[in-house]
Amino acid sequence: MFTGIIEEIGSIKEVIPQGSGKRIQVLAKKVLGELEIDQSVAVNGVCLTVVEIGKDFFAADAVAETLSKSTLIHLKRNDKVNLERALRLQDRLGGHLVQGHVDGVGIIQKLSQQQYANMLAVTIPDELARYTIQKGSIAIDGVSLTIAQKQDHLVSVAIIPHTFAQTIFQFRNAGDPVNIEVDFLAKYVEQFVHNSSETKITAGWLKEQGY
Repeated sequence: MFTGIIEEIGSIKEVIPQGSGKRIQVLAKKVLGELEIDQSVAVNGVCLTVVEIGKDFFAADAVAETLSKSTLIHLKRNDKVNLERALRLQDRLGGHLVQGHVDGVGIIQKLSQQQYANMLAVTIPDELARYTIQKGSIAIDGVSLTIAQKQDHLVSVAIIPHTFAQTIFQFRNAGDPVNIEVDFLAKYVEQFVHNSSETKITAGWLKEQGY
C-alpha cells in the first residue's frame, strides 16, 4: 500500500529481458534507505517487489501481466521514474490509499502551465471512467491527485508547483502514456451495490448495516 506522495525521481539503469518479463534496475538515493529484499517500491505507480539491491540501485522483476497493463513495458535506460516506498502503519497518509495495482493506461491530452498550478488533462479507458468523480482521488503515474474536472473519459487535475518539480510530470508531454489507478473504494461500492440488487437500499437499511 502507498500514499501517492512521491519520494524521489529515479533513473532507469538497465532493463533486462527475462522470458516474457523484464528485470528493471533503478538508480535511486532516498528510497534505498532501509530498503530490503522482498519489500515493495512503486515505480510510476506500479507496485514491484525488490529482488536485488546494489550500492546505488535496486532491481525488481515485472511479469508479462504487469507489462501489458502499464507503461513499464516502454521503459528504457535513462528514463526518469517516480519512486515511493511502501506505506508503514505509523506513517501519515498525506495523499490517499494507493494499492500500486494499475488499472490501465491513460494518454496525456494537454499539459499547460497556469498562474498557480499546472493543469493536466488525461483520457482514461472508458471502463475506468465510472470510478472517477469530480473532487475524487486518482493516481497518475503513482501521484495522488484530485480530479478538478471530468467530462466523460477525460479527467483534468491541477498539479501544484512543488509536486510538479518533485515528479516526472516535468518531463511529460501531450501524447505520453501514463499509469492510471482509480480509487479502489469505488470498485467495492459498485460490487456491493450490484450484489445487493435485490435489497432496497434506504437510509434505514444503511443504518442497519453500520453506515
